[in-house]
Amino acid sequence: MAIPDFQTLMLPVLRHFADAQEHTLRELISAMSDEFNLTPEERAQPLPSGTQPLITNRVAWAKTFLQKAGLVEPVRRGVARISPRGIDVLAEKLLRIDMKFLEQFPEYVAFRAIRRETPLPPLPSSSAW
Repeated sequence: MAIPDFQTLMLPVLRHFADAQEHTLRELISAMSDEFNLTPEERAQPLPSGTQPLITNRVAWAKTFLQKAGLVEPVRRGVARISPRGIDVLAEKLLRIDMKFLEQFPEYVAFRAIRRETPLPPLPSSSAW
């Protein structure tokens, strides 16, 4: 099986938080690797940059986007738990959570807007021409 993309991981990650316990990213990576039956080779497959395993990157992004939407809340560095909003979303018995679904939450929209508002570098002065 191919390593799932971060949007495919969003719902399974949120479901992992359903026990209302605190979870680390390391736990989430292990749980998602097991849930998707990743082979040892797939678990170790690096990003093209070689900086970290692909599954680590994708689980981290899934958690980050859930957190930015208020479905998961940080407890302390590297530890999070489900939020009341996340519990409500799980009660909807969804088949998928993706970026489009998260757009209903103002915190997520604000997070995405910040990334789009990054200013362009200034144009060179006319004397530089």
